[in-house]
Amino acid sequence: MTQHHDTLIHRLLLWWDRQVVRFPWTLLILTATLCGLSLHYTINNLGFNTDTTQMLSPDLPFQVNRFRLNDAFPEDAAAIMLVVDGETPEQISQAAAELAQRLSRDKEHFESAIIPTDNAFFKQQALLFLSLDELDDLSKKLTDAQPFIGYLAQHYNLEGLFEIIRQALEEKDKSLPMNLTPLLTAIDDTVERRLDQNPRYLSWQNLLADHRLNTESKRSIVIAKPKLIFTDIMPADFALSAARSVSQSIMQENPAVRIRITGETALQHEELETVSEGAIISGILSLLLICASLWLSFRSVRLLLTTLITLIMGLILTAGFATLAVGHLNIISVAFAVLYIGLGVDYATHLCLRYRECRAAGMNNEDAITESINSIGFSLFLCALTTAIGFLGFIPTDYSGVSELGIISSAGMFIGLGLSLSIVPALLKVMPLGKTAPFRSSQLSSVIAHFPFRYAKTIRIVSILLAIASAAILTQLEFDSSTFNLRDPSRESASTFKELLSSRNESPYSLTGLADSLAEADRRAEALRALPTIHEALTLSSFVASDQEDKLYRIEELDIILGAQLKQFGKPLLANDQRDAAIRFAVTLQKAIDEATTAVPIPALETLLARIDSYIEFADRQPEPDAEYSQLEQNILGLLPYTMHRLSISLTAQAYDLEDLPPYITNHWQSKTGLYKIMITPEKNLNIVSHREAFVTDVQSIDTSVSGLPIIDKASGDAIIRSFVEAFACAFAAIVVLMLIITKNIRDTLLMIGSLLLATLLTGATNVLLNNPFNFANIIALPLLMGMGVDSGIHVVHRLNSHWSNGVDLLQSSTARGVLFSSLTTLCSFSSLAFTPHPGTSSMGLLLAIGISFTIICTLIVLPAFSRHKI
Repeated sequence: MTQHHDTLIHRLLLWWDRQVVRFPWTLLILTATLCGLSLHYTINNLGFNTDTTQMLSPDLPFQVNRFRLNDAFPEDAAAIMLVVDGETPEQISQAAAELAQRLSRDKEHFESAIIPTDNAFFKQQALLFLSLDELDDLSKKLTDAQPFIGYLAQHYNLEGLFEIIRQALEEKDKSLPMNLTPLLTAIDDTVERRLDQNPRYLSWQNLLADHRLNTESKRSIVIAKPKLIFTDIMPADFALSAARSVSQSIMQENPAVRIRITGETALQHEELETVSEGAIISGILSLLLICASLWLSFRSVRLLLTTLITLIMGLILTAGFATLAVGHLNIISVAFAVLYIGLGVDYATHLCLRYRECRAAGMNNEDAITESINSIGFSLFLCALTTAIGFLGFIPTDYSGVSELGIISSAGMFIGLGLSLSIVPALLKVMPLGKTAPFRSSQLSSVIAHFPFRYAKTIRIVSILLAIASAAILTQLEFDSSTFNLRDPSRESASTFKELLSSRNESPYSLTGLADSLAEADRRAEALRALPTIHEALTLSSFVASDQEDKLYRIEELDIILGAQLKQFGKPLLANDQRDAAIRFAVTLQKAIDEATTAVPIPALETLLARIDSYIEFADRQPEPDAEYSQLEQNILGLLPYTMHRLSISLTAQAYDLEDLPPYITNHWQSKTGLYKIMITPEKNLNIVSHREAFVTDVQSIDTSVSGLPIIDKASGDAIIRSFVEAFACAFAAIVVLMLIITKNIRDTLLMIGSLLLATLLTGATNVLLNNPFNFANIIALPLLMGMGVDSGIHVVHRLNSHWSNGVDLLQSSTARGVLFSSLTTLCSFSSLAFTPHPGTSSMGLLLAIGISFTIICTLIVLPAFSRHKI
């Protein structure tokens, strides 16, 4: 790189230097005032847009499909899933219903809350959705239990239950054909749980209805539509806080149930929470590490303060520019601060180190300032220009999030340059460095100092071989497009989401298609059901039960047998002596064992008898034995009325057609504009990537208009990769052309670009070997690494070719020290990221650590080895 003392830029730099030295206080006061105005304007006007749907171009095919679906069914967009699970389906249903009601009433935070599989229609028509064989089995089971149900309806208490069991065991009631073993086993389990002081309610629905009154007996899912505030950094914070508060209240009222929150919106919220956790502590730690690194670099408090003041001013002014030019930050462009710290500190560091070097050589303060700007000012300008070009390459891409980052960061580079050439000299003028000694060369042996030149040939050969090997390894480079993998797996939303991914009916990775007519929706659904990766494809027609006439005939028969008895369970438990009932029940069990009854296996009776005896002893020891016996009665019989009520409603099923479906179902499957939804659920566990890819591929082979999280993740990843490739290719080409134009030297350009390429290859290959794939989070670090690589190469080549430098002493110069410590400052700033619980942030920290390390090695070792300098 040749000298440019006669260029316009050099003349301008020297003129500016004279003005700064003449009026330092004026410049400092004006700049401080400007920073104050910028900070005030930023605080009052800078918004925050966390709507991830706006991060990529709306014209991309998957975005078009997503917006079309959201416009047709807005209630499905950005919904949260509240997963209610527990020990019995009755308690799950009751808790889910209560949760949905409370959230629906909270109009401040939620637009709606529904239970897709539990509403008045499904409660009434539940039995029509069973197959004829399933309905026959259930009908037989309930018919067999009719004497039992009838007796309990008249004697609804613990004494009545034990009495009907006694009659069955003694075979006095020959009309009780039901199997007693499951009932006695359930009673035994309930008694055991009370002995363990871990009470559990007996599920009569499981005993009598065989899981047929719920589509899912293990859990129920409430879908809530929160009101999001995208101007807040956490748009779902208020809604999710309200949901957690209601959930906690319900769980306190009913400890047997658990409510967890998940879904895309909850995942994004908890991801922001995870990233922000410990941010203050890690921020303070990073600041201390930066100060320590700069202190080791300068060995001067004044130079350290000068650099920090300049850095802070630059951040404030860049934020002001972002407010003025863009108006808001997004989850990508907020990284401008990270990039500015990493790159902006570089300019001030090099200027301060060159100034110190001049002062150590005996120059007075003003001459040292002038010589510093004169010797490296042009390099700093070139660094800012090439780095800004790198960021400008992101502006025309489809990734608007990164495009806005490019606008802000490119301006930030020139702001950082301007402040470094203004504030640093002004501060050095008013706070001059006193007498200082040069850094002792003994700190770096001549062997190490001359290593790149002494072993240049070996370094070149090794570098070429490493480049070839790295290029081969890079063929295995992958981009992890799954946003789910960026979440902390220990968080509730992520662990719950992962659990649901294994479900065939409730997977959050289900896909949704749209059709212009119901006939077309049914046709596609039929084609989709034939695919091996599809569990079910539902349309509005799926809610019209088949074989209604035959099923209604069976239901009517069942209603004649049970209908009147089921309606009698609306009253409270009848008064009775529960302790006496338990004692007499133990006698009944002992008698049945002695007589070797065939109604129930003897081992089951013996186990239950031992449990009852233990429980009587346990209850009698309690401070209030009567309350304990009453609680046992509640645990055994408390849920029976709920099951009887659900069963009674299901026996009122009626014939219906498509036109008879209630609006709350049709509106969920038919839009106001006449579009029909097709819901496609997976057959296999979508936690496995190959299953997820096969599911998406198969569905898109039938319907390319489908939308859903797995498609959005994959398409977003493809779009981001394409955007970054385009941006880096354009930026790289522009930087090469610019370097050739300015330096007029192909060799110098190749030296700077070659070291950057080698560092890039080594970084990528190492990430492959460490299984640290690129993802939505760590890819943001690439502009920082490219900027650092270009800047460092420019500084080193300029130093090697400068008339005021001895090339072979490069590693002992202020330039090498600046490259090393500015890189270490960035590394210290973000080193803590690699140890955070957030996988995305952790991967970014690891990528930065690897990239910065290779940038230092390639710039200070490999680049000099390929230069013309020799010992």
